[in-house]
Amino acid sequence: MSENPIPGYIPTETGRRRGAYVIPSLFTTANIFCGFYAVIAALKGYQALSTDVAEAMRLFDNAAKAIGFAVLFDALDGRIARMTRTTSDFGLELDSLADVLSFGLAPAVLAYAWGYGTTPDVYGLEMGKAAWVVSFLYLVCGAFRLARFNVHARRAVAVKDRRQFIGLPIPAAAGLIAAIVHFSPMPLSARPSHSLALFGHPLQMESALLGFLLLLLVAALSGLMISTIRYRSFKDLGVTALSPRWTVLLLSLLVASIYFYSRWVLILLASTYVAHGIAMKGFALLRSGRKAPVSAEVSTPIESEP
Repeated sequence: MSENPIPGYIPTETGRRRGAYVIPSLFTTANIFCGFYAVIAALKGYQALSTDVAEAMRLFDNAAKAIGFAVLFDALDGRIARMTRTTSDFGLELDSLADVLSFGLAPAVLAYAWGYGTTPDVYGLEMGKAAWVVSFLYLVCGAFRLARFNVHARRAVAVKDRRQFIGLPIPAAAGLIAAIVHFSPMPLSARPSHSLALFGHPLQMESALLGFLLLLLVAALSGLMISTIRYRSFKDLGVTALSPRWTVLLLSLLVASIYFYSRWVLILLASTYVAHGIAMKGFALLRSGRKAPVSAEVSTPIESEP
């Protein structure tokens, strides 16, 4: 006669396995909290614009930092799930919902409150209406991007396709917006013109023009997310591409650089990643354009005489 298990008793190995599934979800929950905090901080910064500009700068900077931490947590939950082999459909759906908040809604609200939502009209464009449209466009394109990613994630794809994203990942788009705000927390509407240094020479730009440029940037990021341009995923970084020693060394240098020079390093990393997909697409088009006449000449059939 076999002994019946005690009701409610979970074997040790099964309990550890279930606990392993909880770990990635904890990082996803931290991602959700960062997105929620970023939205609240951006709204509070928008309210403080008329009373205390310094407080508004602090709140906008905190919102940008929260989005940056959300990017970190989003990268960790997926990597930990793959390392512990605890990937699941539930985790995939929860991660997508978290990304809609942290990388869709939060950057859209931040770009509106810090930037083009408070700048005056320029070039005959009503910035108030255009700001609503572009921020909503960014949110919708981000949701489309995540939905397409979920569809591709459930398919059996080749190893080469796993190393690339189709379209700009929404964390990268949100990271660029957050990096811009972190680089210059001063709201665009706080002063009529902003002084920028270009190759050592001061350059004065009106806030309305900067708001218009930010509007174009957010619209471009929206288009890149739903495009077919491929971006490197770096999912295999540190596993097959580099040795553990080089991985630890490079990560240590990256963390130290971000800690001491966060404004310059983060905006450089974010802009480089967004631009590298466009550059690779341009190189591919140039190469195909050069090979097209040759292939067309070779593939032309020779007609026989009647």
